[in-house]
Amino acid sequence: MPSYPSTDVTPVAAPSPALPAPRAGTPLAGRMFTALHDRKLVYNACWEDPALDRAALGIRPDDHVLVITSGGCNALDYLLAGAGRVTAVDVNPRQNALLELKAAGIRRLTHGEFFELFGTGRSVRAHEMYRDALRPDLSPFARRYWDGYIEAFAGRGWRNSFYYRGTSGLLAKGLMLFLRRFQGLGPDLEELLAAPTLARQRYVYESRLRDRLWSAARLGAQPLALSFAGVPPQQRREITEEYPGGTVQLIHDGFDAIFGRLPLADNYFWRAYITGSYTPACCPEYLKAAHFDRLRDALPRLDVRTTTVTGFLTGAGPRPDVSKFVLLDHMDWMGWRDQAALAEEWQAIVDAARPGARVIYRSAGLRTRYLDPVSVVHQGRTRRLTELLHRHPELAARLHEQDRVHTYGSFHIADLP
Repeated sequence: MPSYPSTDVTPVAAPSPALPAPRAGTPLAGRMFTALHDRKLVYNACWEDPALDRAALGIRPDDHVLVITSGGCNALDYLLAGAGRVTAVDVNPRQNALLELKAAGIRRLTHGEFFELFGTGRSVRAHEMYRDALRPDLSPFARRYWDGYIEAFAGRGWRNSFYYRGTSGLLAKGLMLFLRRFQGLGPDLEELLAAPTLARQRYVYESRLRDRLWSAARLGAQPLALSFAGVPPQQRREITEEYPGGTVQLIHDGFDAIFGRLPLADNYFWRAYITGSYTPACCPEYLKAAHFDRLRDALPRLDVRTTTVTGFLTGAGPRPDVSKFVLLDHMDWMGWRDQAALAEEWQAIVDAARPGARVIYRSAGLRTRYLDPVSVVHQGRTRRLTELLHRHPELAARLHEQDRVHTYGSFHIADLP
């Protein structure tokens, strides 16, 4: 096992590993995606539903969960689910700086103060809370970052929420301003969120919103908009080749599921992007008052690393001994752009995993064809990865239907031998 902290999160503030340079002829949106991911906070919150992850992973106290940090929300959720260890890794140190800020807030603030920052998304006391309570708990990189960016939490009004910051948040803000100001849909969106029953929610959506959201789907499907949302050109290719109707249809089908089939009462993902904030009743588990003290006690089990999945698993020190891997959707990017790095990552996973470890991942496409050519060495034999993995397609498909985010084409669950 790696050396974990006994009383505190230990962030590693090494510079972000450089992303591969765009190849000749890469479209502008591809170069923009690389520039954004290399220099900006992209995700202000996780965009993967941890309720699916809990059901798929069956987290236990002896589990060591490895997850890509993103907004940090789900790493905290796995602690609440009872994981013995959670390691969050990300090549973007700004994403880890966000998780560090959340961890500092859990340790040093009251729940009311913490909810102001990360629930409401803004506070007139943001600078004061940062200076007096949060800054001393941060790594050097996170201090430098938030010294210049804590203003993101100090805005007034819904338009200036932290959930409209970061590149994905700026896209959400632009789309919401378009829908509210130019489409006049503000009252309908508010009624949709306040619907007392699923039947009423479905009626509001189908009678007032469904057809008019096509324009938002078309805007959101533009290459530059998808780059702001953290969707690289490789994922767009995956959607175009595998999803009938392409990206626009995927987005609109997602709207049908989110607003027409699934209850919005607990859908904090879309509430935050529609309104700029959560509510105490509709928010991630890590923000709920009932869990706050337990989460504070669990923080020593969290480790934050600025590196790649491969870098963490193959680094110096004892074998990490991971039992649960949460790979999000990053293989979509690797699979089409760097097949060698994808194979290297899976070899590291096979080498570092406990027997019977479980892996979950998402994809913009319906299948993950880029895994077909990957081979790994297992117990002295070279094996095709697809033959080595024991998949659970029925469970994955059933959970995918319940996904409150509904922006991915598919969800995958697999066990290692």
